[in-house]
Amino acid sequence: MESTDTSVPTLQTLPGDGVRQILWGFADRYDLAMLVQSTRCVARGPVARLVAEGVRNSHEWTDAKASLLSVYDESGITAAGLDVELGGFIEGPKNLAFSLMAFELAWVDAGAATSSLASNLGLAPIHERGTPEQRAHYLGLAAPRQPGDERPQIRAAFALTEPIPFVGVETGMLCGKAEVAQWIDGEEPLLHIDKRARFITGMAFADVVTAAVESTDPRIKGSFMVILEASDPGVFDRGVPTKKMVHQLSSTRDPVFNLTVPASRIVGGYTVKDGVIIPKYSHGEVIEAVFKRTRVPVGLMTTAKVLSAIEPVIRYQRNRFRGGDGVKPGSPRFELGIQQKEDALHRLVDIWAGGEAGASLGFATARLYDEVDVHEKTKDRFLEEKGLTGRAAFKVLMQNQADAIELCKLPAGEREEAFSKADPLVQFARIDALANVLCPATKLWNTGHGANLLREAVSLMGGYGITEDCPAFLFQKWGDAQLEATYEGPEAVQRLQLSITMSNALFLTQFEGWIEELNTLALTKPATGAAALAKGMELWLWSLRHLETAKDANGAKLYAKSRQGVTFPLADALSWLVATRQQIVDVLRLEEQGAADPSLSEGLPGTVAFLTDLAHVHAATAAGEAGRICAELVYGYNAEPAEIAEFAAQRAALDASLAGSRLAKDRAAQSLARVMIPEALDYPL
Repeated sequence: MESTDTSVPTLQTLPGDGVRQILWGFADRYDLAMLVQSTRCVARGPVARLVAEGVRNSHEWTDAKASLLSVYDESGITAAGLDVELGGFIEGPKNLAFSLMAFELAWVDAGAATSSLASNLGLAPIHERGTPEQRAHYLGLAAPRQPGDERPQIRAAFALTEPIPFVGVETGMLCGKAEVAQWIDGEEPLLHIDKRARFITGMAFADVVTAAVESTDPRIKGSFMVILEASDPGVFDRGVPTKKMVHQLSSTRDPVFNLTVPASRIVGGYTVKDGVIIPKYSHGEVIEAVFKRTRVPVGLMTTAKVLSAIEPVIRYQRNRFRGGDGVKPGSPRFELGIQQKEDALHRLVDIWAGGEAGASLGFATARLYDEVDVHEKTKDRFLEEKGLTGRAAFKVLMQNQADAIELCKLPAGEREEAFSKADPLVQFARIDALANVLCPATKLWNTGHGANLLREAVSLMGGYGITEDCPAFLFQKWGDAQLEATYEGPEAVQRLQLSITMSNALFLTQFEGWIEELNTLALTKPATGAAALAKGMELWLWSLRHLETAKDANGAKLYAKSRQGVTFPLADALSWLVATRQQIVDVLRLEEQGAADPSLSEGLPGTVAFLTDLAHVHAATAAGEAGRICAELVYGYNAEPAEIAEFAAQRAALDASLAGSRLAKDRAAQSLARVMIPEALDYPL
């Protein structure tokens, strides 16, 4: 596929760290750049060697797998999640740091990424909602020991889980029970905890567990999370290994706890009123704070695997026919192999475009949560100082949301300056409404669509893709993605959350602002695919508002919590759109900031042109998906064919906006056939 336009720059090499740091918004963070390098050395060194040696072929937690824990300690991975005063080395929020670590480890093996994140997840309830004493004690003990330091080092696990067979579906159903074991006047109450957990990551080596339980005793109110230690009186049984077929470099077990612990272990503390222990936080309030952050790295774990497939597929395609007697060096068949065929290149373009969109969405969400962390603390302090709880607190927050909506309606040139001067609670309202959509969208779309892309990548390797020595472990990565789609709530949980948060007025006001910006961008940079994406977003928004008031042929309301055949597909469509929007934003950032970096100057025009074409391709795909879904919903609940003129006009405009998208795919395919790749992968196999 030879280009007829030699004036168009093409991709010279695969995007390097300089490009990625700008795309993913951490070019100004030297600490994160060093963390990436350190984690990459672990992933493509010790982790890759274990996978190449077949260590992940067993579900048992072996000495070889356990050796990674000390590697994580020595490399800084373990301490990266800790505050500086407790042994960490990264100032401020750590959401982007966690995401980058998970991405680098999952580039080679997702089980290794999960294993490294497991203890952080176990400590997350303490970090997010623990008392100052709990934070200082447990987070301090989690730091790796330094020379001469004889204190114990703890590793933690997180035990939520629901009763079988509802594992991973309903976080409100608990099988952990709590009652008062002993309560002597003037002394700390002792609690009896009975918990049978399921599918708990990191349990083979955890000596501290944060467990969700509910009261079976009138002297304790509601549900809460409690800290359990292996040395507590009673049974701390790590349980039998789960016979999973994926993520074998992480430990997964079904533990049993029957322990007596002091009430001071209740995460966040408690008060006593009329002889009743009242936990400060319910288990739901704790896991809400935890999961809305930790779901993002899991989504990026799947995305890492998608992008890691690009180089090995290119290598396979080019080498496919080499070695045949009739294939001579220098001939198109020898140099290009399967890449002589348009289909192979176009399919790889789709995989790469989806990987870029997933990375853009995931890292943008991680950065957003770093902002949320700062503003949320301000919000919590304000409410506490004012003594606002319940409806009074809700009323204040709703007023802040109303104020934020008004600021979002300002012209684009005035909007950001107005927010920079706004009350911190108004700023929080804006980013919180956005985060509440982007987090489940990342977890839903990156893992679900990412698994589909990995299946396609495996198929592009031919029969080689399903062999044990397939380069880059692609078959294992495809399998691992299935578990990531379930971790911390499967697709149904994410779609349910989106069905609630995506109709929030403050989010929709920001969404309208994005449409306006994309329509403006379409006039100045049509090659980005902004026009197609804007039309897809307009159609989705129209469909949402129509479905919120429409009824089906039987007179039943369409947009309702119970009508998951309506709300869930709309959530899927939105996820495609927000991922692609961030992909375009990132390419524009690269074009602007990359020009100021001398180290990128030589290959930057070709890289920007290629990534712009990928964005255009993905914008067309996303708009097409949104159009298909919305058409099914708008027309599909009518018993007879119906013509809705406004929808039909918008759908026609969307179709017309796809002009040029296939030409962009042709250009991207031409770049794939020319791009230089290293002689060999930089890790085994």
